[in-house]
Amino acid sequence: MIKYLGSKRGLLPQILRAVGAAAGDRAVVADLFSGSARVSHALKAAGWRVLANDELPFAQTLACGLVQADAERWGARADRLLAELSHLPPASGWFTATYAETARYLHPVNAARLEAMREAIERLDPEPELRAILLTALIQAADRVDSCAGHQMSFMRELAPRAMKPLLLRRPELLPRPAAGPCLALAEDAVSLAGAIECDVAYLDPPYDQHVYLSNYHMWETLVRWDRPDTYGRAQKRTDCRTRRSAFNTRAGIGPAFARLVTGLRARTLVVSYGAEGFLARAELERMLAGRGFLHVLEVPHRRYAGTRLGIHNARGEKVGTPGPDGTMERLYVASDRRLDLPRNQDYRMVHEAAEAAGALDTQQAADALAVQQVADAGRCTAIAAGPSATA
Repeated sequence: MIKYLGSKRGLLPQILRAVGAAAGDRAVVADLFSGSARVSHALKAAGWRVLANDELPFAQTLACGLVQADAERWGARADRLLAELSHLPPASGWFTATYAETARYLHPVNAARLEAMREAIERLDPEPELRAILLTALIQAADRVDSCAGHQMSFMRELAPRAMKPLLLRRPELLPRPAAGPCLALAEDAVSLAGAIECDVAYLDPPYDQHVYLSNYHMWETLVRWDRPDTYGRAQKRTDCRTRRSAFNTRAGIGPAFARLVTGLRARTLVVSYGAEGFLARAELERMLAGRGFLHVLEVPHRRYAGTRLGIHNARGEKVGTPGPDGTMERLYVASDRRLDLPRNQDYRMVHEAAEAAGALDTQQAADALAVQQVADAGRCTAIAAGPSATA
């Protein structure tokens, strides 16, 4: 898996247990903001039928290569083609000049090898799932030898030690098709898609601040689309980074967008991951989710991404300003129309503190007041809201 802002690597055990409390063996689980496909891949590995969605083409490609594509169907062909691509000589062109010379995300030799492989894939024009596997392999290989702090808003003043290593292609971790059925990777607007799909559980990890994922990973977008876009600035971002933005990236837009998303989804249970510092106020988020009936939250502290801990630097590589705190809080909400037997094992003792009662919350009909009760055991999921007469 690639380095990714907001990665849920540390939360995977909690997410899987929360989904497992609501999903049967042959359940359909939707991941509407799949990003790096880390969560969708883990859901498929757990045996569920997964619908992964992300409107960015590079993210949809990762989901297609890691989730939709099945090992038994594509493994052997992917191995053969990746071996052939690995032996191609470097071919320096526009990509190398842009991302390894004007900007310095990669060593020029690695960038030239990557460019040669990408041109070969374009000429090969393989089936969509095989193409996604090959492109995922390229992205993962480049990610292992890049020279940035987990995003492509900037790059290191001097090439990072890992950038000096040779680029090596490996087959992505393909999984067999689950018994529940084939998985699917889509590239749709999540709000528009919500009302068009049916699933047992929907996992939601939307953007929740001003950081736009296209701007954060514009080089991966270009590597997938291979469209030689106009670029700007020291970071050589695609010019469409200025116009392709999500409502979830604005304070004014995130509330209405999230409300439409929650209302439109036809799923009995929602599992929502949301950062404590997101634009959407906690009380507002909980009010929206409480309409589902039973609402629980698990608070998990975690470290910020490396770029924040390194601090802010100017164009000369000098540190300016003061870095933020090393840690923050991620909240995992479980909203369902029924009482769930949520895990109470050691993993859930990672809760930093029990959530306090937030006061009365409206239901979807804005009529019934929902009581909130604090669970005494800090290791348990804390009930934020339940049905009018139920307790957590």
